[in-house]
Amino acid sequence: MLVLVAPGQGAQTPGFLTEWLDFPGVRGALEAWSDAAGIDLIRYGTEADAEEIRDTAVAQPLLVAAGLASAALLFEDPADLPRKVGAIAGHSVGEFTAASLAGVLPHEEALRLVRARGRAMAEAAAVTETGMAALLGGDPAVTVPHLEKLGLTPANINGAGQIVAAGTKEQLAALEADKPEGVRKVVALKVAGAFHTHHMAPAVETLAKAAADARGTSDPKVTYVSNKDGQAVAAGGEVLERLVGQVANPVRWDLCMETFKELGVTALIEVCPGGTLTGLAKRALPGVKTLALKSPADLDAARELIAEHSA
Repeated sequence: MLVLVAPGQGAQTPGFLTEWLDFPGVRGALEAWSDAAGIDLIRYGTEADAEEIRDTAVAQPLLVAAGLASAALLFEDPADLPRKVGAIAGHSVGEFTAASLAGVLPHEEALRLVRARGRAMAEAAAVTETGMAALLGGDPAVTVPHLEKLGLTPANINGAGQIVAAGTKEQLAALEADKPEGVRKVVALKVAGAFHTHHMAPAVETLAKAAADARGTSDPKVTYVSNKDGQAVAAGGEVLERLVGQVANPVRWDLCMETFKELGVTALIEVCPGGTLTGLAKRALPGVKTLALKSPADLDAARELIAEHSA
């Protein structure tokens, strides 16, 4: 059984969309999505430097557009996706990619909402100097209480020995000086705020207003697995509600992977710019074949994997 996943913020790199523009339909799609998002996705994906695309309001629509464009090249017919993919999920903003690929939101509507999400989260992040850091190693039963003692939130519980802490710069400095037992390393992430924490509460309200005007919402045509609790969600309205609330709630990617396992996953493909989620899957889902779409050179291998493991 094949699972399709979409990465979250931090996966973008300068120029990562350049090679994808050579494929028929990609430039036109990106132009249409640029209109929907109100930013030039092609310029940001090909010419902008690392600092420009680190901006939350830019990075989020850019990542969703990249995921949608690369996923479209995996299938000859868009109708093949729900026939061949057994389950779909995304990490953080990647949930919008997954929801749109599953048919919950039209692509243009997903880009409109993600642009609103990115702006709202950037504004919320500007109120207080906050950030995020990945903790490598350790036992969650030990790490989570330690983070809470320092006033930090376990914003991403990713499984495979990785938890991402979020909070103020002072709290993160305290964590660096006082790591939980068993944690090998604390790595600061290149993001602009403490996402998926109470610091993002104002962004939830803003996104909820934008989502109230969402058009074309449908029930997912593929099993959609939610970051909130790793559960499959069958109603489009509930998917949208969870997308809004998830801005200020921890990402439970560990539970998503547990659900993949329960569903009988045999292969996992991560859409562009892939790498992070396949890395987690290699450690948490032994025996499952994984492939990350890092460039168009990976498309043939991905199509072969789809043919071998499609639902």
